[in-house]
Amino acid sequence: MRDPDALIARAGVRGDPERDQHFLVDDRVLDRLPGYLPDGTDTSHVLEVGGGAGALTDRLLSVADRLTVVERDETLAEFLETEFADAVDEGRLTVLHGDALEVDLPEFTASVSNLPYGVSSEIAFRLLPEKRPLVLMFQKEFAERMAADPGTDEYGRLSVTAGHYADVEVVEPVPKEAFAPPPAVESAVVRTTPRDPDYEVPDDEAFMALVRAVFTQRRKTMRNAVRNTTHISGIEDADAVVEAAGEELMSDRAGNVPPAEFARLARIAAEVS
Repeated sequence: MRDPDALIARAGVRGDPERDQHFLVDDRVLDRLPGYLPDGTDTSHVLEVGGGAGALTDRLLSVADRLTVVERDETLAEFLETEFADAVDEGRLTVLHGDALEVDLPEFTASVSNLPYGVSSEIAFRLLPEKRPLVLMFQKEFAERMAADPGTDEYGRLSVTAGHYADVEVVEPVPKEAFAPPPAVESAVVRTTPRDPDYEVPDDEAFMALVRAVFTQRRKTMRNAVRNTTHISGIEDADAVVEAAGEELMSDRAGNVPPAEFARLARIAAEVS
């Protein structure tokens, strides 16, 4: 495997915190990342978001039949095409020059990525609805909120939304020293294994809007949160929804409500509002 520091030197770049560039340089972490994909994952076409100087790209080429890397930094994108020219020539590697939030992503079977932290949430929620296995590096606090259970301090809109698409696990904490330059925060690796939720919703958009709405008032009872946030949820008759949902749910707070109950509330809203 290529040495991460040597790759950065050959690329002639330095990580730039101002541009959200922190290169993962710990060989041990890099070597473990592809192995966090769930057993039996189809690796015929892997997607990497934020290729950087190519340390993870190198590891992914050893497990993927085909690899597509999205890199917004033009210097780094050109370097990846030069450094891995053999794989490009063989048709095993494609480098997409551009922002992962703007480019047309290819059909992919899995993604392993060290995400730019400033846009990690937006990228994650572009990838999650594709229902593919993901291994993603996040800020540790974000990762813990993504995987949190109801009733915990970390549980919130992010937990419900991510869990709507997949089982989410924090599989490894990663110290600042694993990066060059070190970020200001600790990091963590998250694995998502796609699955269908064990509840039904009228549609994803209505469900997400309701969850987003009530968590803006997570310290209030669900009764007040539903009534106060109709401009976000789109609920037309909040009083009818509150009455139909029942006292037990409406007297609770959003941070204690499991996803299935949010789904029930979304179904009620679709029926009575």
